[in-house]
Amino acid sequence: MNHYDLLLIGAGHAHLGVLRSWTLLERPPGRIGLLSAGHEAWYSGMLPGLLSGRYRAADCQIELAPLCRAAKVELILGQAETLSAVQQQLHLADGRGLNADWLSLNVGGAVARPPQQDLGMQVLAVKPFADFLAGWQAWQADPQPVAILGGGAAGVELALALAGQVAELALFCRGSLLAGHPAGLRLRALGHLRQQRVQVREHCPISRIDGDCLFSADKPVWRGSRLILASGARALPWLAQSGLRCDKNGFVQIAATLQSHSHPHIFAVGDCASLPGARKNGVYSVRQAPVLAANLAAALRGSPLRAYRAQRQSLALLATGDGGALLSWHNCSAGGQLFGCWKDYLDRGFIQRHRLSG
Repeated sequence: MNHYDLLLIGAGHAHLGVLRSWTLLERPPGRIGLLSAGHEAWYSGMLPGLLSGRYRAADCQIELAPLCRAAKVELILGQAETLSAVQQQLHLADGRGLNADWLSLNVGGAVARPPQQDLGMQVLAVKPFADFLAGWQAWQADPQPVAILGGGAAGVELALALAGQVAELALFCRGSLLAGHPAGLRLRALGHLRQQRVQVREHCPISRIDGDCLFSADKPVWRGSRLILASGARALPWLAQSGLRCDKNGFVQIAATLQSHSHPHIFAVGDCASLPGARKNGVYSVRQAPVLAANLAAALRGSPLRAYRAQRQSLALLATGDGGALLSWHNCSAGGQLFGCWKDYLDRGFIQRHRLSG
């Protein structure tokens, strides 16, 4: 069992921010490791631009080795398989074991998937990104009609990015399109989707996949051979099996200090965590990074911890596939190429802040 003073599990947005802060300031004492499934971290905000041909894959990735070296953190390549919260031990898919005095989870979530009766329909989930991109490239060699599950920001951006690349595209929403966002943003998004001839089906939850057909309850609603899942975060099963206190959906319940309610030596942030007021999107994960960095350092030094307070409002910028973007802030919405340039500036800025050479 390989022992660490602190183990960062997952290369999510918050952990990238922690590493960056430790390249600028003295990092806390002890042996620290970062576990990642790959050599690079993908920035999810640029995936629609990649699919629409505005970015290259390299534009959307952050190489982890230089960042870890600068932060004096060991990079560990591997896939987490099980976690024992009591023993603070992590077991990897390749059989290795790791344990630490302090753990921090920034592992995101899986994508919700309807039950599938057989293999009559090819299904691609938007996560993990590398697998999705490989599958999409294979599909492009033989274009066919595609359906997308998910009426949130990810589903809308995906539909607008892919609309010009397939003959027919349908978008299915469990409730209203962009539920929880201002009405103006929803109307603008519907207008763009209509212009791109995307068939939008609201209040049409998909209950199962049977052969080449999607069913809503017992009613067939779409027939085809290709489906993309962009339907929100589902908790990774090994979190609920770890002994950590989780909410009804399997996400780790945390306090304002970002510590697990049941196991204070374990922190959790981003989509894998459950904290009132903190939504599951990248904006909140990025904002958690400074508090997490400060609290991990304080924990290793035995100092008091800070409280994280989620912002009440967050800026939303949705790529429209043509270089523009839709904006919402409070109850206001707007759209156009100017906001696309702003989104591009913010996205490239995130990459550049975390990208180091050497």
